[in-house]
Amino acid sequence: MSLGQKAAFATPPRLAPTRVCITSSSMVTALLRAISALAEPAMRRVVALSLGLAILTFAALWLATAAFLYHTTFFDWRPLNWLADLLGGLAVLVLSWFFFPAVVTLIMGFYLERVAAAAEALDYPGRGPPRRQPLGEMLAVMLRLTVLTLVLNLLALPVYLLVPGINLVLFLALNGYLFGRGYFEVVALRRLDAGEARAARSRFAGRIFLGGVAIAGLFALPFVNLIAPVIATVFMLHIFEALPRREPHP
Repeated sequence: MSLGQKAAFATPPRLAPTRVCITSSSMVTALLRAISALAEPAMRRVVALSLGLAILTFAALWLATAAFLYHTTFFDWRPLNWLADLLGGLAVLVLSWFFFPAVVTLIMGFYLERVAAAAEALDYPGRGPPRRQPLGEMLAVMLRLTVLTLVLNLLALPVYLLVPGINLVLFLALNGYLFGRGYFEVVALRRLDAGEARAARSRFAGRIFLGGVAIAGLFALPFVNLIAPVIATVFMLHIFEALPRREPHP
C-alpha cells in the first residue's frame, strides 16, 4: 500500500454537503427536515398510504381492545363489573394509544422501506441502490422491536399510571432506546449488513438514543402519532447519513 493510499484510508472522507451533521441543534434541523418532507410531491403518495394504514391499525386495535374488555369479567361482584364497564371506554382509548406505536411499526415495517427510498431519492439522489435485505432479516427486526416494546412497556405500566412526572421521563427514556434502535436498523440495514449495523449502533449509541427520544415524543402526541412512523423513518435516515465513517456507504 502506498503512502497516499494509507493517508486516504486513515482520513475519513468529507461528508456530502447535503448531509446533516448531528449536533444538538442540527438534530432538531434533521427532525424539521423530516417533517417538511411530508409536503413534497414525491412523498405525498407514501404519506397518504402510511396514514391510511395507521388509521386502519388504530381502528382494529381499538376494536380488539374493546372486545377483550367487554368479554372479560374482572370481578365476581356485579357492581364492580358495572363500574369497570363504565370506565371501559376510557380504558379502551388509553390501551389503544399505549399499544399503537409497537403494533403500527410492525404492520408498516415492510412499507417503511418505501418511505426510506422516497426520502433518499429526494435528499440523497446520488446514492446507489440499497442492498437486498433477506425477508427473515426484515421480519426479525420488526418482531424484535414489537415484542420488546410491548413487554417492557407493560412492565412499566404501573409507573406510568401511578408516578406522575417520573412516568413521562421513563416513557421517553425506555421508548427512546427501543425506537432509536428499531428505526436505526430499518434504515441502516438498507446499506449495511447486520454485523456492520450493530457496530454502528453501538458506536453512535448516544446519537441514536436522542433520535429515539424524539421519535417516542412523536408517538405520544395525538394525531401526530398517525404519521409518526413516516417522520421517524425519514428523521433516522438523516441521522444515519450524517454519521462519520471511514468509507462512504454504497
